[in-house]
Amino acid sequence: MTDQGETPEREHVIAEHERRRGHIEEYGGGEVRAYHGFVNWWLLIVYAVLGVWAVYYLFRYWGGLGPGLAR
Repeated sequence: MTDQGETPEREHVIAEHERRRGHIEEYGGGEVRAYHGFVNWWLLIVYAVLGVWAVYYLFRYWGGLGPGLAR
C-alpha cells in the first residue's frame, strides 16, 4: 500500500488506522480514502429531527391544488 512519496511514519499511521477501523479503500489513486466506520450520535439526531419535520410538513402544508389553483 505504499504510494509515491509516503514516508515510513505515514505508513505506520495508516497501518494503525487499519488495525483499529478495518481495511481502507482507496479511490482516485489514493486521493480519497474510505473505511467502514460509525455514524456520529449528533448526525443520527439530525436525521431523526429532519424525518419528524418532513412528516409534520407533509401533513400540515401538503395537499390541495396549490396557491391560485383552487376555484
